[in-house]
Parts: sequence; C-alpha cells; structure tokens
Amino acid sequence: MSARLPLLLRGLRRPGRPPGPPLRPPAPAPAPARASGGGGGGCGGGEGLLGQRRLRDAQVGSSRGQGSRAPPVRGSIVREVIQNSKEVLSLLQEKNPTFKPVLAIIQAGDDNLMQEINQNLAEEAGLNITHICLPPDSSEDEIIDEILKINEDTRVHGLALQISESSFSNKVLNALKPEKDVDGVTDINLGRLVRGDAHECYVSPVARAVIELLEKSGVNLDGKKILIIGAHGSLEAALQCLFQRRGSMTMTSQWKTPHLQSKLLESDIVVLGSPKPEEIPLSWIQPGTTVLNCSHDFLSGKLGCGSLGVHFNGLIAEDDVSLLAAALRIQNMVSSGRRWLREQQHARWRLHCLKLQPLSPVPRITPTPLGEGKSTVTVGLVQALTAHLNINSFACLRQPSQGPTFGVKGGAAGGGYAQVIPMEEFNLHLTGDIHAITAANNLLAAAIDTRILHENTQTDKALYNRLVPSVNGVREFSSIQLARLKKLGINKTDPSALTEEEVSKFARLNIDPSTITWQRVLDTNDRFLRKMTIGQAPTEKGYSRQAQFDIAVASEIMAVLALTDSLADMKERLGRMVVASDKDGQPVTAEDLGVTGALTVLMKDAIKPNLMQTLEGTPVFVHAGPFANIAHGNSSVLADKIALKLVGQEGFVVTEAGFGADIGMEKFFNIKCRASGLVPNAVVLVATVRALKMHGGGPSVTAGVPLKREYTEENIQLVADGCCNLQKQIQIAQLFGVPVIVALNVFKTDTRAEIDLVCELAKRAGAFDAVPCYHWSIGGKGTVELARAVREAASKGSRFRFLYDVQLPIVEKIRTIAQAVYGAKDIELSPEAQSKIDRYTQQGFGNLPICMAKTHLSLSHQPDKKGVPRDFILPISDVRASIGAGFIYPLVGTMSTMPGLPTRPCFYDIDLDTETEQVKGLF
Repeated sequence: MSARLPLLLRGLRRPGRPPGPPLRPPAPAPAPARASGGGGGGCGGGEGLLGQRRLRDAQVGSSRGQGSRAPPVRGSIVREVIQNSKEVLSLLQEKNPTFKPVLAIIQAGDDNLMQEINQNLAEEAGLNITHICLPPDSSEDEIIDEILKINEDTRVHGLALQISESSFSNKVLNALKPEKDVDGVTDINLGRLVRGDAHECYVSPVARAVIELLEKSGVNLDGKKILIIGAHGSLEAALQCLFQRRGSMTMTSQWKTPHLQSKLLESDIVVLGSPKPEEIPLSWIQPGTTVLNCSHDFLSGKLGCGSLGVHFNGLIAEDDVSLLAAALRIQNMVSSGRRWLREQQHARWRLHCLKLQPLSPVPRITPTPLGEGKSTVTVGLVQALTAHLNINSFACLRQPSQGPTFGVKGGAAGGGYAQVIPMEEFNLHLTGDIHAITAANNLLAAAIDTRILHENTQTDKALYNRLVPSVNGVREFSSIQLARLKKLGINKTDPSALTEEEVSKFARLNIDPSTITWQRVLDTNDRFLRKMTIGQAPTEKGYSRQAQFDIAVASEIMAVLALTDSLADMKERLGRMVVASDKDGQPVTAEDLGVTGALTVLMKDAIKPNLMQTLEGTPVFVHAGPFANIAHGNSSVLADKIALKLVGQEGFVVTEAGFGADIGMEKFFNIKCRASGLVPNAVVLVATVRALKMHGGGPSVTAGVPLKREYTEENIQLVADGCCNLQKQIQIAQLFGVPVIVALNVFKTDTRAEIDLVCELAKRAGAFDAVPCYHWSIGGKGTVELARAVREAASKGSRFRFLYDVQLPIVEKIRTIAQAVYGAKDIELSPEAQSKIDRYTQQGFGNLPICMAKTHLSLSHQPDKKGVPRDFILPISDVRASIGAGFIYPLVGTMSTMPGLPTRPCFYDIDLDTETEQVKGLF
C-alpha cells in the first residue's frame, strides 16, 4: 500500500495570458528557389512601382461633375490602411511580444513590379514576407504542391498568388486554405461574401480597393450604373457583390460582347477587369465617366493596357487600385494573424463525449493495495470536467513501466469506469518510448566501456588515427569532434595541424572507472541484475569492473525527456549528461564521448506525447514516466504545454505526479515548475480510508494477501489517528502557497462515518475543500463535485513560491527539504556523500535543484515509520548528479533502482486469446 494516502494531481493554467506556447518570429518557409521578399530583388529583378512612384497624392474630380475637386485620395487612403494595420498589430503584440504574421507569396514568372510594393508596405506595417519563386512554365500540380506546403506551415498566416491568369484554375485556387486566403479567391470565402458573412471571410483586396477609391473620392454609388468588363471568376463575383450591396446597378460584359459601345455609353462607372484590346477605342467611353483598371494581371505584376488608375474629367491618378489593393492585402494579413491568435485560445470544445452505462458490481478488478488511485482520480477528474461540466480539460499521465505491469502493482491506466483506453496498449509498449530510452541509454553505456578499453590498449597516435580516419584520401573532424576541440581550447580544424600534446589531449578522456555513474537499463523487474561484473570475455583483454542494471524508467534520459521542451533542448541536455569523472576529477559527458547526435536520433520520436482518451472520450496525453523514487516522477513538460495550448485560457490541465506531497509534489514544484516556467493553480491530494487506517496504526499490508478486517470494517479510531499524515501532506502543499483540494477515493468498504470524518479533518487542516469521489464505480459523474471544487480553487489564484533558492549550497538545500517537508530534525552526510557534494560543487553544479531519492512508504527514510515521524535524523548515504536533466539527487538510506519480482508476479494472470487476439489479465 502506498504509505501516505495523498498523492498529487495538478490543476494547471496560465494565469492572465493565452495558453499557447511562445510564438517565435518565423523564418521563411523552406522551398525551392525561395527568396526573402526584400527590395525589388527576389525572383528576377524589377524595380517595383513603389520605388518609382512613392505614394503620390492625386487630385480627382467628382463623377460626372464639372470643375469640382476632392481632396488627395491615393496616398491618404493607403497610409490610413497601413497605419491602422500597424496599430492593430501592435496591440496584438503587446500580449504576444514575439508574434509577427508572415505573408507568403507564390510567384510563377519573372515579373516583379508588385514585389517591392508588397515588401515595403509589409515592413511599414510590421509584417514579414517570404517569396516562393517558381519557373514561369510551372505546371498546375507544381503550383498546388507549393500551396499545400504553405497550408501546413504554421509560421505563415497568409498566402497570395502572383501567377498568370491562365493558371488561376479552380483546382489551384481552392487548394488554398480559406483561413490563409488573404486575396479572397477560394470558393469558401466567396460563398461567405455572397451570403453576407463578410466578417467571416476575406474579401478580394482588388475589389475592396475599387469601392474604397470611389467612396473616398465622394462618389455616391447608390443608383449608379456599373459596367464590369473583362473580369473573371473571383474578381467578377466580388465586384458585383460589393457594388450591389451599395445599391448600384451592375452589368458585366466581355470585351468581344456585341453592343459593348452602347453599354459603355450608358455607364456611370466602368471597371476594367482585364487589359483593353487595342481595337476598342477610348472614344467609346463617355467623357467624365469614372474608369478604374483593376486588371487581374496586376496580381502577376503586369500592367494592363494604359495605366492603373481612376479617370475623372480627363485626370488620371495612376496605380491607385494596385497600391491600395496591396495595402488592403496587408490589412487582411493582420486580420488573419488576429484570428490565428484567437484560435490559439480556443473556445470550448465541441467534443462528442462517450456515454457510460455503468454496471453494478463493476466488472473489473479493484485497485491494488499498492496504490491509492492517483491515476484513477486524474482520469475521473477530467471526465467530470469535460464530459459533465463542458469545460475543456486534458489529463497528462505518465507512461507505465513494464516492470510493475508484470510484477506486483499492475498497470497504470486507472481503473473501473475511470480508465484510459485502449488499456492494453497503454500498459504494453505503447509507441515504444521506453524502448527508445533503453536503446539510447545502453548505447551510451557501451560507449563508455569501449572508450576505456581502446584508450588502455592503444598509443596516442594509433587512437587518434582511428578517431579521425582518412576516408578516400580526406581526413577531417566530425562536427561533434570540432565541438570537443573548441571545449579543449584548440582552435584548429585541420587534423594534421595538431601537436603531439594536443593529439593526446583530444584523443584521451582518461575516464576513472571508479567514478562511472552511468548504468545499463532494462524495463523488466530483475533483482539479479542489481550487481554484476562486466568485461569477463577474453576479447575484453582483462578490462572488467563491477556494474549494475537499473529499471529503464530510472535512466537519466527518461528524466531528460520529461523536462525538455524541444528537440534542440533535448539534444543539449543529452550532450551535457555526466557519466563519470576523469583522473583529474573533471566531468566526462556524453558530448565528450561523441554520442550526442546518435542519442538524439534514437529519441527523435519519443519526444512526441501520445494522444489517448478516457472511457468517456476526453483527451489524455501519455508521455514520459521517470522513476519517482530517484527522479522527479512527473509526466512531461511538453505534454503539459501542448495540453495548455489546446484547452485554452479557461481550460484545465490535470497533470500527474508520482507518490505523495513529500516526493511527487515537492519535486513537481521545485524541479518541473522551474524547468517549465508554468505556474500551478491548485493541488489535488488523493487519500483513501484504508491508507489512513494504516497510518493510524493498522496492520501491515502485503501485496497479494487479503486485507485484514481493520481495513474492510468500520474503524473510526484508526481513521482519526491516521489523519495526522493527511494533515501533514496538506501542510506540505501549503508551503508552496497553492490551494489544496483533498480527493477521497472511496472504496466499497468505506462507511459514511469514516468518509465524513476524513473530509472534516482535512478541511480543519487547511484544505480548500475535501470531496468524496466515486469515479471508479460510475465514472466522471462521481467526481463532478471534485471538478467544481478544483474550478473554484483555481479561480482564487495561488501565491506560488519555491521552497528554496537554487543558489544555496547543496547541503543547505537538502537540509531545507528534510526539515520543512519531511519533518526531520537534521541530516547526516556519509563521507562518500560529502565527497560527492564537494566534487559537484567544484565542477560547477552546485546551483541545481535537489531531487531526493527516498522511500515513498514513509515521510522518513524508514518505510515502516507511518503517520508523522518526528525528531529523526535523515541519513544521506550518497549524492549523485543528473546534469542533463538538471538536478542533484541525494540517496536517503538504501535505495534500489532495480525492483525484483515477487513470488507470484502479475504475469501469471496475463494471457492472449489466440483466436480473437484479445489481451486478458492486465489491470
């Protein structure tokens, strides 16, 4: 039985800010022949309109008016649009400082007249542009392939096409994601515009530019006759829709249409959607008619016949449409970025939860006496939050080791009607993360002993020649060897240029075998691997030493996986893992052994959290599972951060920690919170009546042996006496300034009097609330009151604080934890522990947090000391370092890192139906 009843869950949210991860300014998305959209270069030269005509103001007259003049139009409108976009973007960046929207422009051809306009306007507004340059003869499929790449690039928030009009097929246009279609050319955006949902779509910047220019020039469009000539597709549809919304009478025509002259003569406004053929004379257009050229070819950089402009009483203001359209595209880009940010916050999910039909009695095995239902409560809580209260929530669970799955404890998928499914995959291999850790760990172990062997049996010159061989007549250092040279202060890149002293310094790590701390691992309980001798084969030439195996989840690589936040960070952490000291007392790292890149390759898929679901269909991330006795015993930072992004600002992430408040919670706060930067909002302590009875003096509990009557019958006195442990666990949580909710995991043998007593004493001890939970028997419905209590506690806000300053000496940090958390009178260091502390301090590792390796069965170092032991001296037998993970771990008393199998392991009950392939006996 897990000694201290309460175990840790977390209700975790980012206070007062969107829950998404930090947004980094994106680099241009990689693609063939891409160019940064900088000043007029890019796809083949071209000076650019903006460089030639710098937003000149033009005076225009009113339509069909004589002699009157309106204020300057072009420059003021464009400046107004860009300034507005800049201000909106600035407001967005106040809350998201690294956010900078990116516009991607796919260009097929060498015409670059619009490129500089787009670049300069984007820079002025504060956007980035990435230019993708394709050959002029690119096929439809090649263009679509580039579009699809941009669609999936989360760094890009808008996409525009600068391609020939002949390439604007429906297949090409509708390949764009509507949310990135800032030119409004997809059927979805056009459909929304036609339906009147302009606020939900992107409207063609060209069509908007036409309307803006007319209205800003004082033209009243109501009742005007509009003729749109030579327009096609999205531009024609957008123009018609916008004009009709303003009360205009709209006609469309192609250049070869009969009676074109009569249509031109009766029109108040003419919009040219494609270049005017030479055979159509300008004399067909009435003097004073407003003429706007928004030829679709302007998107590809080609000027139409004549110039782009507005014709009022013979006055031409060139390029108004193209410049304003470019500015309005920028405005659409900012809107796209704003929508993207809003989506990162998310509204409540429209999740279709699964309906339970609980049976009584529940047709599943009851929870093992070795656990108090921490995982089960985690699952039940998120089922209640999402399936019953309609609150976005994610559970983040640790991945179970096969050691306990086949040993005593069984799996860790929860139980009853609060489980993760499919439970068999959860408990067996899953996606192989632990196997990847095993492979990486043992590769590093092999590298250590191999290096010692070769250094012992070769001269400096022979060793160097093998480390830096000549391949096809070329001899060069690998990247990781160059990094080692730099670390050694050798600023040379030519292998033949090193002196004899430098060769020896580079080639020899001089590992002291007695200081090796890196062990081999296996994900199986095997007591006979706790101590062994390696190197006894004749091929090892007399090199042998004492070694051992640990359980795979005890590997430092598992702790690294749980604390990392990116591939780059993981690679760096793997490289700085210390495996031994050299004969001068300096640390030897994985980077020194040259194995960092290989370790990262083995771990490249394991870094990705595994998405599963509960029995009620709510989402669960399963990722990492560090051994809670010697590591921090928490699920991964990456799973927490991704889950926070997905649940939104008002959602909850319930993340699981190992064991009680004295181990799992203390390490969560002092180690994981430091690594992640996340601020906790509430703690859920899991308690059971049976565990309280044990802490109150009840008889010992043995796995596989039926519980004695003290645990199955009402015994108020034992419960009352054992609540001292619960009170202490609550006090530990309060050290960190976080509100505590006690979840009493109810068993069928618990009586109402026992349940009420526990809840009452928990509240008296300072718990925010204490709630009986029935999730095992009826699912999330049985934890609704717990979910409400968590929501209320989290809304109050926490005054979170760390227990100690990491700059304190190692001994003082150990003493702080021992006295404040465990209740020890003081600590006692063995000579070996003191020696290790001195060494780590000298090596520069003294400012790391502390990860105590201690039994989970008692607040003290003695498993049989239940309740709240007092006035004891905490013995520190040894101190080790996980430099890659980022903590120092003292060993309290005797700690085994390789569990053993019991007389009757769980595997006796596990079988496979060979007909149905159904797994039986897992729990």
